[in-house]
Order: sequence, then C-alpha cells, then structure tokens
Amino acid sequence: MPTALVIGASRGIGREFTRQLLQGGWSVWATARDDASLAQLQSDGAKTLKLDVTKTESIATLGWQLDGEQLDLALFVAGVYGPDQGADSAPTQAAFDQVMHANVLGAMQLIPTVVPMVKAGGKCVFLSSRMGSIDDASSSQGWVYRVSKAALNMAVKAASCQYRHATFAVLHPGWVQTDMGGPNALISPEKSVAGMLNVIAKLKPEESGSFRNFDGTPLPW
Repeated sequence: MPTALVIGASRGIGREFTRQLLQGGWSVWATARDDASLAQLQSDGAKTLKLDVTKTESIATLGWQLDGEQLDLALFVAGVYGPDQGADSAPTQAAFDQVMHANVLGAMQLIPTVVPMVKAGGKCVFLSSRMGSIDDASSSQGWVYRVSKAALNMAVKAASCQYRHATFAVLHPGWVQTDMGGPNALISPEKSVAGMLNVIAKLKPEESGSFRNFDGTPLPW
C-alpha cells in the first residue's frame, strides 16, 4: 500500500486530496492545526498529525512523529492568500510576514525534514498558483500572494536540484471553489484534485522541477 503525507489537509483541496487518496487505496498521513479538523480526518480514515506550518517549533516535531516512515508522495498544500490589494497599496509588515511565512518559509523549513523520508522514485508536490508566474503576470491584484508563490516556485525548483532521488513538481490547482477561491470559482475541489492526481501519477523523473496546471499543461515561470 503506497503512503502519502498531505500537509494542510483540514479543508478544501487538502481535505479532498486526502479523501481521493484514501479512496484510491493509499495510506494517508494528514496534518491540520486544530483538534476538530484532526478528528474529521481520522473519521475519514487518515492517520493524523497536528502541524502549524507557521510555527517553527511545530515543524520541528514532525520529524520524530514520522520517524522511520517511508513516503511515496509528499503533498505540500498549506497556504494563505492574505490581502487582495494591488501595487497601488503598500502591504503592512504583518500581512507580508503572515503570507510569506505560511507560503514560503513553512515549505522551506519542512523540505529538509520531509524529503529524506520520500522513497527513491517518490514524488514531492507543492501547490502554488498561476498567480506566481512572472511571465504570465497581467495584474497586480493580490501582489503579496503573487510574490509568495513566485518565491515558493524558486524554492521548489532549487530543492529539485538538491534531492535527485525524488521527482518534484509545482502545481496550479486552477480557480477552485474553496474558502480561498470563493463560490464564483470555475472548478470544484473534486475536479481539481482528480486532475492533479492524474498529473502526479504521470510525472517522470526527467520532469522534476516542472510547473504545471491541474490538467498537466506546462506553465511559464
């Protein structure tokens, strides 16, 4: 039975990843910040870990909690959007720190702990956003979020050069009907996750470090 770790599984896309992986016969470790979410994930059939990616001390406990575990797939889903302002409004330090810490520093602190647990030939997948594409930028809306995802993309690309035993990928989930995406978003979590799992299943080692849409289309950096 293959084993996956879903970091940020309390709701939305992370919860749907957990559900579809369990349905597909995977053993799933799922993380969340609060006890209520952990209980829901346990009722779904996942093994759970309490984790807050914005707290270094919480990240530090993950290694010993998963000591000896061998992963086929590590999914980094946790993240926040932050203020929706554009370049005509300066972000506060608090807002900038919140978004960058959750979306970039958390992943960078988790990588050295989690990636060595991934088996040779396993996969490490990070949810980013098309909004982090520099080449594709056509608006400044949500510019703090855009900057954080561009930074995450670089962090993942750099890590793929360090850890050659696993295949890395950055995925854009589409505009999804979640708390972050809102009710007017174009696709359901079910469709987004099904598409991404299909992309993940087809990823080849020579494609490590690539940036793709949920339907597999390559995206520009």
